[in-house]
Amino acid sequence: MRAELVIDALRAAVAARGGNVGGVVFHSDRGSQYSSAAFARVCDSHGVRRSMGRVGSSYDNALAESLWQGLKREVMHRKLFLTMSQARLEIFQWLTYYNARRRHSALGYLSPMEFEQQHHAAAKLSLAA
Repeated sequence: MRAELVIDALRAAVAARGGNVGGVVFHSDRGSQYSSAAFARVCDSHGVRRSMGRVGSSYDNALAESLWQGLKREVMHRKLFLTMSQARLEIFQWLTYYNARRRHSALGYLSPMEFEQQHHAAAKLSLAA
């Protein structure tokens, strides 16, 4: 894994939220791409706090591990992609579904996007009060 890959993903997430991500926590494992100085600089420039799980503890990253097993089971299991473009497209389509429409028990049976929208709406209401 290259640090540029996760940096690009972080920048895309920041852009999707209009640049307003100060105070967000980015939790990851201790992979070299996440512990790199380049990734730390990008996080710092956007006010994103980094958090890393303990070494060898899958429980610290249970939700992320659930995402990866779902992707592997639902998109990649026993599947042969004919091209890299096909693989990227199918993975992107699944991730879009996963974030926008799939309900998650850990989020009160909301999709991640719905959960985030409700969280921001509640935060604005509490600021107004």
